Amino acid sequence: MKAMVQNTYGSPDVLEFSDLERPVAGPGEVLVRVHAAGVDPGVWHLTTGLPYLARLMGYGLRAPKARVRGLDFAGCVEVVGADVTRFQPGDDVFGTCEGSFAEYACVRVDRCAPKPANLTYAQAAAVPISAVTALQGLRDAAKVQPGQRVLVIGAAGGVGTFAVQLAKTFGAHVTGVCSTEKTDLVRSIGADEVIDYTRADFADGKHHYEVILDTAGNRSLSQLRRALRPRGILVIVGGEGPGRLFGGVDRVLRALLLAPFVSQRLRGLFAAQRQEDLEFLRQAAENGELTPVIDRTYPLNEAADAIRYVHKGHARGKVVLTV
Repeated sequence: MKAMVQNTYGSPDVLEFSDLERPVAGPGEVLVRVHAAGVDPGVWHLTTGLPYLARLMGYGLRAPKARVRGLDFAGCVEVVGADVTRFQPGDDVFGTCEGSFAEYACVRVDRCAPKPANLTYAQAAAVPISAVTALQGLRDAAKVQPGQRVLVIGAAGGVGTFAVQLAKTFGAHVTGVCSTEKTDLVRSIGADEVIDYTRADFADGKHHYEVILDTAGNRSLSQLRRALRPRGILVIVGGEGPGRLFGGVDRVLRALLLAPFVSQRLRGLFAAQRQEDLEFLRQAAENGELTPVIDRTYPLNEAADAIRYVHKGHARGKVVLTV
């Protein structure tokens, strides 16, 4: 099979379009013929090995343990492993696995769900990591309630476009923060208000929010807290920063250290992939409450270009590889 193979850390150019043996599904796994794979910002970090914290978390100190990149996928079950009764060959599925930038991938049954019937493979592959992150940030960490004012920073990005839509399904009044050229997009997916950060400061003291979901990763903790109500909830999703050791994760660490001493609830989010969340998102998509926003697609052999494009931070919604 063809796959994007990585043998060393470095720029996305270290990825090689190579031939590998087709993997074999083990107990509790299915072998999936991958039709599309999502490209999220985390792929750049795992490709470059930066920040170094990622290497310390078990991805490999000197070289990546997993040779094939990619996590999000959508495809068709080819073979079921031992003890698998939930799926059959021919079933369309979506979810996460290790090594989705390939023609075939082995997927744990608890990491996938039936593909939403109304979504294409490319649309379904855009959902798992970003939409699950938005869901867990809003529903689980922030516990968003109807009528609350929710601010989504980075509203036109991969996580942000899902967060705007999910916050609306939870009955919130949603304000999205984005750049000038993306304001129409954010309005089109349901935002009640849009702040163009090139022309206005969301922390100017005029408005305060019960919930802030920061997906952009470059605002200071003090700026975020100025826009938050005294007992509001701030959820920081990842982060981008120049540090080679922690990158933008240091904001989360500072928030957790400060949290016990302030009335505002400050939380960092590291999403976990769960089958029940994929089922929730499948239902939301089929009900018309959730529509993936795809900026562009690339063929599998141009994965390096796709990763570079996502890392620049200008994508509208998601970028997807077609396989």
